[in-house]
Amino acid sequence: MTATLIRKKLTNYIKVADEEKIKAIYTMVSDEINTEENDWNETFVKELDKRSKSFINGTAKTYTWEETKQAALKKVQSKRK
Repeated sequence: MTATLIRKKLTNYIKVADEEKIKAIYTMVSDEINTEENDWNETFVKELDKRSKSFINGTAKTYTWEETKQAALKKVQSKRK
């Protein structure tokens, strides 16, 4: 089942669920809902814009898949030691 379909089903369910079930669902996800990590505040959006522009104009430091894979493997190996 796709995430889009799950969202649709959850939205439809929440519209008709009783209060107790709504509270239970909210309790399960409230920590994540209330984290600042999910907030796209002005500072975050500006940083995304800055990074997008640097990528588009070619000034961003980018890595090939092979470079990324090697860096990840090195990190994992160093943690095993």
